[in-house]
Amino acid sequence: MIDETDISQERKWLYEARAKIVVTNLKKKNISAQYVPSRQEALSTILEMIPPGAVVGRGDSVSVDQVGVIPELIKRNQNKVIDPLEKDADGFYIVAEREDRWKIAREIFSTDVFLVGTNAVTLDGKLVNTDGWGNRVSAMIFGPEKVIVVAGANKIVKDVNEALERIRVTAAPMNAKRHYLKHHRPEWGDLPCVRTGSCVDCRHDYRICNYTVIIEGTMIPEKDRINVVLVGEELGI
Repeated sequence: MIDETDISQERKWLYEARAKIVVTNLKKKNISAQYVPSRQEALSTILEMIPPGAVVGRGDSVSVDQVGVIPELIKRNQNKVIDPLEKDADGFYIVAEREDRWKIAREIFSTDVFLVGTNAVTLDGKLVNTDGWGNRVSAMIFGPEKVIVVAGANKIVKDVNEALERIRVTAAPMNAKRHYLKHHRPEWGDLPCVRTGSCVDCRHDYRICNYTVIIEGTMIPEKDRINVVLVGEELGI
């Protein structure tokens, strides 16, 4: 008997079809890209991309957490991991002082590998991201020898305009709410997007949408520095 309520097969087909278009267009722009059907395959793929002894930095990313890369790196005990936003089991920052977190964040620019997610990736091969204090987008652009971008197929959008709309309507409000609820940031509770669920292009002192970067490609000398792993599942925010 056909189960009309199960559309997993159709979703998988659509994710793969769209991802293949993105992969083709990213490669045209000197960005390495590949599609994997599941987060389990994403994990093994990413671990193979990180050689023993490499120093790994990470940006704040729910997608990276959902794939489970950092625990596996720690388990194999072959790589130093730098995480300025590392948290304990209760969501508190391991490094409490902001100035100390900034110092650690600057170390990421000299790492061998930078693990990060993305807010959106367009069908024509652009990575679109908005940051609160710029550490994530700046390291994507320059510094680490290799950048590995983990992205669920739900992050694929038509173009830059749709990417910016996705950030404004979905990613930014949910991310701000996440930090407010889980990471003990009471000052973020007053953000309009946290209070109402809608962006009003605020001028709040703790606004998290301060730096918007569109990566359109790289020069030949940087070919394949950025590596995008597109996953055929919904990941991240």
